[in-house]
Amino acid sequence: MNAPTDIESALDELVKIRHDIHAHPELGYEEVRTADLIANKLTQWGIPFHRGLGITGIVATLQSGDSPRSIGLRADMDALPMQEKNDFPHKSKNAGKMHGCGHDGHVTMLLGAARHLSQNRNFNGTVNFIFQPAEEGNGAGARAMIQDGLFDKFPCDSVYGLHNWPGLRQGSFALRPGPLLASNNDFRITVNGKGSHAALPHLGNDPLFAATQIVSALQSVITRNKKPIDTAVLSVTQFHGGTVSNVVPDSVWISGTVRTFSNDVLDLVESRMAQIAKSVAWAFDCTVDFEFSRNYPATVNSPAETATALKIMCDLVGSKNVDGDIEPTMGAEDFAFMLQEKPGCYALLGNGDGDHRAAGHGLGPCMLHNPSYDFNDAILNTGVSYWVNLVEHCLA
Repeated sequence: MNAPTDIESALDELVKIRHDIHAHPELGYEEVRTADLIANKLTQWGIPFHRGLGITGIVATLQSGDSPRSIGLRADMDALPMQEKNDFPHKSKNAGKMHGCGHDGHVTMLLGAARHLSQNRNFNGTVNFIFQPAEEGNGAGARAMIQDGLFDKFPCDSVYGLHNWPGLRQGSFALRPGPLLASNNDFRITVNGKGSHAALPHLGNDPLFAATQIVSALQSVITRNKKPIDTAVLSVTQFHGGTVSNVVPDSVWISGTVRTFSNDVLDLVESRMAQIAKSVAWAFDCTVDFEFSRNYPATVNSPAETATALKIMCDLVGSKNVDGDIEPTMGAEDFAFMLQEKPGCYALLGNGDGDHRAAGHGLGPCMLHNPSYDFNDAILNTGVSYWVNLVEHCLA
């Protein structure tokens, strides 16, 4: 790996930082201890910072030379509301909370880059290190920081994000120009009818029967309304109604998720869903309350910044270890809000297939949002080196 020589010597300290954060997970907008840890390290290294953007967010800033150019690097801080099944020394000490997505590693890699760049200053311009709250669970911490003036107070010509990726070879990279992750949208359809005795259904208007027809009809949006070459997912994941076996309820509700890569497709899906739900319910003498929430937009990488990131990755680990045209995924990420404001690139760093997990790990695959997951400490230096090389290239 073509990395700065002094980064390797800091690995032991970075591992301690990562394990500390992992052992003390905090949910979105509650990352007070995590923010304190970040602030303490930044203070120790003499790096100025600002707290409070997006409630618990932190932005550290380094300036070198006289260039007006600037770059933003982002790491998410929050954990997941899940119980960890690992039993190693740095397992979660907070019941029902776990760093099951590797944000502990993301924070640590960005801290490592900040430390190296502050000590070497081999760049000309301004680097903004963005420690963001509340990426998980539709918390939209990126949007909250932007609304609090992130890019007004800390101008960035471009912005970059990095996420570990289990299943991708340890220390390798993957990215692509254009859409990488889908938009994240929720819907809830409440079907209102008229309840009755289950033995006398003709005296009521059965919302359960109407809702089952709606569930089936919604798939026609995907198979018959959008173009086959356009990508979209519509999944009904909940169906709630009734309390006892001999009563037809007055109302039921169904909900689920919609994922797309483009707003045009999303507009079509939402419009057709509403029309189908209301029309089908009408056919069964029922009415509908239709709710559709657009949570996160699609994560769309800009071509020039993606090409820059690709070059840095290839120089760092070799082109054979970089997939420059990875298949998009229907997962979602609120870094998308930053990419709507600034050109940039969101990329993936291989976390391996789980071989790094020694004794004390729970059973199960080393996938994100899995109770036996753990970030791979062996890729910390790779992530730090990527950030450093990216800054030194963009702000040469």
